[in-house]
Amino acid sequence: MKKTEEPKQEKRNIKKDKPVKKEKKKKSKAWKIFRLFIILIVISLLVFAGVFTYKVAKNGWGLQGFMAAAMGHDENTLKDLEPITFLLVGISGCEEDYKLADTIMVCSYNPKTQKASLLSIPRDTYVGKDKTKASASYKINSVYRNGENINGMVKAIENITGLEIDNYLIIDTDALVQLVDALGGVKFNVPINMDYDDPTQNLHIHLKAGQQTLTGDQAEGLVRFRHNNNGTTYSTEYGDNDIGRMRTQREFITEVMKQTLKPENILKINKIAEIAFNNIQTNMTFSTIKDYIPYAVSFNTENLKTGVLPGIPELCNKVYIYTVNKKQTKTIVEELFGEEEETLVDGNTNIINNTISSSNKKSK
Repeated sequence: MKKTEEPKQEKRNIKKDKPVKKEKKKKSKAWKIFRLFIILIVISLLVFAGVFTYKVAKNGWGLQGFMAAAMGHDENTLKDLEPITFLLVGISGCEEDYKLADTIMVCSYNPKTQKASLLSIPRDTYVGKDKTKASASYKINSVYRNGENINGMVKAIENITGLEIDNYLIIDTDALVQLVDALGGVKFNVPINMDYDDPTQNLHIHLKAGQQTLTGDQAEGLVRFRHNNNGTTYSTEYGDNDIGRMRTQREFITEVMKQTLKPENILKINKIAEIAFNNIQTNMTFSTIKDYIPYAVSFNTENLKTGVLPGIPELCNKVYIYTVNKKQTKTIVEELFGEEEETLVDGNTNIINNTISSSNKKSK
């Protein structure tokens, strides 16, 4: 009986083992398929990384190359980009339905040469035809009319400078306040002690001269400051009153650009974009702006040329105006915005800084 029973037992065991072996075969097959799937993914990622790296290299390596590749640019995108010129208008005021043009600048940027220029336009620049009949309504900041006549403002500045200005950016000072705070403050060397109060605009400026980190509110006060409560202002050497204020604006904007373009602040790009979206009015399309972004992030502020519209302040018809010197204006416009031979440069190329100061004296 034992001999006959043992084989039966073995048969039973064999029958039990067959499903186990089948299950192992299934698992082995599934694992092979999974490994093949992983290998295909890895190969795909390597191919994508290789192609993307190639595109980054073609776009100039670095942050510029990375962003250009991420936006679908190729080596021809930069070649096809034209220099861009726009009017920058900084507005401020405590009332939402009435804002004044505090900052007026003509700006240009050439992504191929990585050069940029800023020309400050004094708020009191006279755009009328007869100074003997001067009135406040013929000052350039009055032409703005709370944003209702931005095209008229552009046209007036084109007539003064001889430039073609196809684009404009209107930025509320709230954007500056928010941007500076988003960056964690901006280091700046305040040129003089500033002590000014204007309760009607809820504007209170109290800053000590010297290097310091400014908050957003302090930055707004800095760029809006013209004179102290006691009437004192910037020195003549620095550029008194509005001339000094425009110089401070240009120098502060330069520092903001330096800090904004730091690699560590690229992580804040979403916050910066949100601030821009909520506080900027422009006639430029997003697709146009998008094309310039990868190259702008590589911009070196040492390549920035700045200046102020030449002229003299005058009292005409009991109104203080700023009279443009046409001869000097032609010269400075050529120095700042004149066409140069375009040579493609990468984001690491340094071009000698050229800051141009205007003269307040009449040409002979």
